[in-house]
Amino acid sequence: MQTVTLNNGVEMPILGFGVFQIPAEETEQAVTDALAAGYRLLDTAASYGNEEAVGLAIKNSGIPREELFITTKLYVQDAPAEENTKRAFETSLSKLGLDHLDLYLMHQPYGDVYGQWRAMEELHRAGRVKAIGVANFYPDRLLDLVINNEVTPAVNQIETHPFFQRADYQELMREHGVQIQSWGGFAEGKNDLFTNPVLSEIGEKHGKSVAQVVLRWLTQRGVVAIPKSVRADRMAENLDIFDFQLTDDQMAAVATLETGGSLFFDHHDPAIVTWLSARRLDA
Repeated sequence: MQTVTLNNGVEMPILGFGVFQIPAEETEQAVTDALAAGYRLLDTAASYGNEEAVGLAIKNSGIPREELFITTKLYVQDAPAEENTKRAFETSLSKLGLDHLDLYLMHQPYGDVYGQWRAMEELHRAGRVKAIGVANFYPDRLLDLVINNEVTPAVNQIETHPFFQRADYQELMREHGVQIQSWGGFAEGKNDLFTNPVLSEIGEKHGKSVAQVVLRWLTQRGVVAIPKSVRADRMAENLDIFDFQLTDDQMAAVATLETGGSLFFDHHDPAIVTWLSARRLDA
């Protein structure tokens, strides 16, 4: 498996397995199958409601902990944010059945971001987590965090797919030592992604599926990807992307699919800010 090196020297697989929207009752089997297929990066979140199932699959896999890279995410915390962040971290760690995390992400750029980040910095200094980062941070919020805090986020996990490519933002993150990670790499099939003629033609030339083309396009750009599936055959297919490479012309062809905006929601939209900021998780 190819890896990327984070800004603190930690090695992270460039391709992993995500569990967003997989029901808790299906998650343990899905993660078990993913680990059997060869995935070693697992990505979950407190808000997904399936950390315990991920933890059970890890426990029963027999795979040494040092071979795994486990990510989970902190949801928006009420004041006092520092105290509540540490409590949320311990809850996630307990549900996962682990004694440390490889990556802990702030899931949304809302609430007492500074208080949450200070707590995450403390957890990092204490060795409870190897790297800390953020998710869904747009450039203004990311730079504010970078400039005004001690630890630069190692990762920013953001919506990134052929219709919302984030190329300029990726370059800005690279300048500041922040690794881009994609969520929604397949755009959840929106805009008829899986039958898109540009992606289909590229796939035919390489003998690969559209999904494989998209994952190769992401990883070839240096974007960490975490595709999701509950089918073992698709999991294996999604891993089988390192035996071909897109040409410069093919990369340029994919670039023409850019729409310039999110296909899901805009974190600058007041309605989205209100909804995400008001949402709370059950303890």
